[in-house]
Amino acid sequence: MRQSLRKNDELRKIEIIPGVCKYADGSCLITCGDTKVVCTATIDCKVPPFLKHSGTGWITAEYGMLPGSCQTRIDRDKAKNGGRTAEIQRLIGRSLRSVVDLAKLGERQIIIDCDVIQADGGTRTASITGGYIALYMAMKKLQQKQRWANAPIIDMVAAISCGIVNGEVLLDLDFEEDSHAETDSNFVMTETGGIVEIQGTAEKIPFTETEFSKLLATAKAGLLSIFEKQKEVIKKIDEQIEAEKQAKLEARIAAGANLATKIKIEKEVNGNTLTLSTGKVEKSSKSKKTSKKVLDENGDINGNIADTTEE
Repeated sequence: MRQSLRKNDELRKIEIIPGVCKYADGSCLITCGDTKVVCTATIDCKVPPFLKHSGTGWITAEYGMLPGSCQTRIDRDKAKNGGRTAEIQRLIGRSLRSVVDLAKLGERQIIIDCDVIQADGGTRTASITGGYIALYMAMKKLQQKQRWANAPIIDMVAAISCGIVNGEVLLDLDFEEDSHAETDSNFVMTETGGIVEIQGTAEKIPFTETEFSKLLATAKAGLLSIFEKQKEVIKKIDEQIEAEKQAKLEARIAAGANLATKIKIEKEVNGNTLTLSTGKVEKSSKSKKTSKKVLDENGDINGNIADTTEE
């Protein structure tokens, strides 16, 4: 029995909250058990030097564990320059590039930042899963700006850890389980079943091919649940985007109607006709002409009344 009381093939509770950073092109807070990672995406209109004039875009990532994210404080500079950090950053970048049409993206770079604010195992897998959501939001924003029919995302991607602890295959290891694992592995896969990367290491006893097959099968089953969670979040994002588009459209229609009404009123006032709620009231230019005509018939040219009395 696991200390968390989870079944061997049971995930920790996953929660993904999109749009947590106001100024990022895409963002989310992903929580996997006690592991929490803030993922943001930034669209950059330039690419690395090796891609200049290639017409191809790039996805890269930065990863960091903030001070206070672990039981002992992590120094910012040491964490930033460590080999583990560089390895994880490359893993996140490779994983997200695998599901993007970089040619359609054009010469743009999207930078994914993954900041661990609380760590309890599985920070790199959570960063990939949450990083995809931040990337999706940035891509949808770019799609609207460029008026693409579809965003250049060709698949979904997520990651999960799986290991052997005390001879048993366990899914989604927390820190305690990971630190005592005989075998520790991470699986990065697409929603269509493609394998992006598998990291597997025997810490004590070498694992067998049969055990590896069980690790893979357990990880795939867990990833199916994670993809469903991602789809739920994506649906909310799409609904929010459509709601915002509808609100903008209605605002433009209302502004256009108000402008048309203003122009109509100005034309009618200048044309001696004013539209009121009860109907039209015309300027009394016609009545003035009628009065002048009466004077012409009954008076002289100076407007004096003619004397018609007989002598």
